[in-house]
Amino acid sequence: MTHPTDMPRDPVRAALPIHLQTGLWLAELGLPVLPLREGKLPFGNCRTCTKSACGDRPNMKAAGPCQCPAPCHGWAAATTDPSVLTSPAWGRAWRQAGAVAYHPGGGGFTVVDLDDADAITWARQNLPATKTVPTTRGEHWIYRGAMQGANKVRPGIDIKSLAAYARWYDPGTGAITALPDDVRALATKDKPAPRPAAHSITAPTVAGGGECRHRSPAYLERGIAMAEQRIEEAPDGIHKTVYRMFLAVLSVHGRCGCLTDSHIGRLFKAAQEKGESLRHCEDAWTNARTTLGM
Repeated sequence: MTHPTDMPRDPVRAALPIHLQTGLWLAELGLPVLPLREGKLPFGNCRTCTKSACGDRPNMKAAGPCQCPAPCHGWAAATTDPSVLTSPAWGRAWRQAGAVAYHPGGGGFTVVDLDDADAITWARQNLPATKTVPTTRGEHWIYRGAMQGANKVRPGIDIKSLAAYARWYDPGTGAITALPDDVRALATKDKPAPRPAAHSITAPTVAGGGECRHRSPAYLERGIAMAEQRIEEAPDGIHKTVYRMFLAVLSVHGRCGCLTDSHIGRLFKAAQEKGESLRHCEDAWTNARTTLGM
């Protein structure tokens, strides 16, 4: 497909929610799309699919709709099927949507997300020119060709392609060019060493390296389970809820050495299933640790 240029006016669709109109147009051009709620985040999984209870797409590595009719599973819900996009199950999401997103890799594209002026300056000096889309904080540079997405490949720079979504702003300007090796190389160099998948922490242990003062593993298990439940049941304000739960868990267990990678992974998973992005989870975790002086 060619990257979209100008959206045609269709009087038949004029009565539909504006974001659904945009989504249908992009889908017709071959870009898998999904609605975003306010805050540029996907809608959280429904009760049937929460905590991967539906058994679909383990670890969110594969795209495609599961049997659930709702727009679940974040980027993996993106579709070009107009019957799905206009279905009653998606109708509520479109009516509440604050923006439209698309799955770049699913359409054969890669987006270099430049978050600030310094990142834009670096790109202009080091990457081939291509189609450029202004964003709220910087620019999206769009290349033809897909690759594995990666966050924070350089300060202020993310790569969104496979297993990722990008917000749709407008068609942009300039001629789109083929994905260069310089962009592919960003995913493997010029970035900090990757964090462990389970997001381990380096909190100090109790004085003298003694045994955890909580004694019983059941105490920690109850705390993690309660945090998961409160994140899952948060009706709104998910950013604040995730931060508060991270802060609560760290304040009790962050310094005693009993908090494991598995526990932290459960908290991140609960937040992402509610619609939080990995970046927002990492930021909330870092902010909670900073607040506690860890």
